[in-house]
Amino acid sequence: MEHDINTPLPEDLPEVQQVYNLACPASPVHYQYDRVKTALTCSLGTLNLLNKAARDKARFFQASTSEIYGDPEVHPQTESYRGNVNTVGPRSCYDEGKRFAETLVTDFGVQHGLTTRIVRIFNTYGPRMHPDDGRVVSNFIVQALMGEDITIYGSGEQTRSFCFVDDLVEGFIRLMNTNDGIDGPVNIGNPQETTVNQLAEQILQMAGSRSRIVHHPLPVDDPRRRKPDISRALQQLNWSPQVPLQDGLARTIAYFMDEMSRSGRKSTNAFAS
Repeated sequence: MEHDINTPLPEDLPEVQQVYNLACPASPVHYQYDRVKTALTCSLGTLNLLNKAARDKARFFQASTSEIYGDPEVHPQTESYRGNVNTVGPRSCYDEGKRFAETLVTDFGVQHGLTTRIVRIFNTYGPRMHPDDGRVVSNFIVQALMGEDITIYGSGEQTRSFCFVDDLVEGFIRLMNTNDGIDGPVNIGNPQETTVNQLAEQILQMAGSRSRIVHHPLPVDDPRRRKPDISRALQQLNWSPQVPLQDGLARTIAYFMDEMSRSGRKSTNAFAS
């Protein structure tokens, strides 16, 4: 069913055993479109889902984000790091919204005796991404396939850690279903650190693209480095990413080529896997 979680859930919903809350836009272009609604989705929306979990005595899963670390002063980022976040910047509705959601889920779980799980997601990519979602992987792939300029913000030396979606979902399921005590949030992401420049060059080469790279000013509060410490996930869930970046990008580029063909958007390049 479709429902805005900022309004209470219908009373006649079937009873559930697990609630996964992934309801929030995660790309700056989308979560900044309506900043107030983004903040409410992380707060009021999360509370409405928690109330449903309490009624059904269901286990609750909260999708948090590496953005709670802000522009980190600790590298790599461990779950114990409290972050460096601007509370009143253009990204705050998402960063602070997710930080508050972690607090709300934790305290609600204690008060109501619910089992709760919180995952901090680092950059994820893969098939079924929206071509206009504003994330770096989808942006670069679409631009490369269309022969358009590859837009890099800042110097391109900022780093990200790219986790293929299959690995991410496997981490979700393991975290949600473990009966072991999990003390607090768990980082789920790929600890392989890649600069934005390296990502652009790799996609250009794999897509057989002649697009040129152009640089634009870095957005406010854009983080300089991202790399998860996944020791907790490895020790408590026996989880680590299995899909190399090269393989994941090949599958993602192939998906976008197929989607562009279906929609009538013609690629100007030959994809080389």
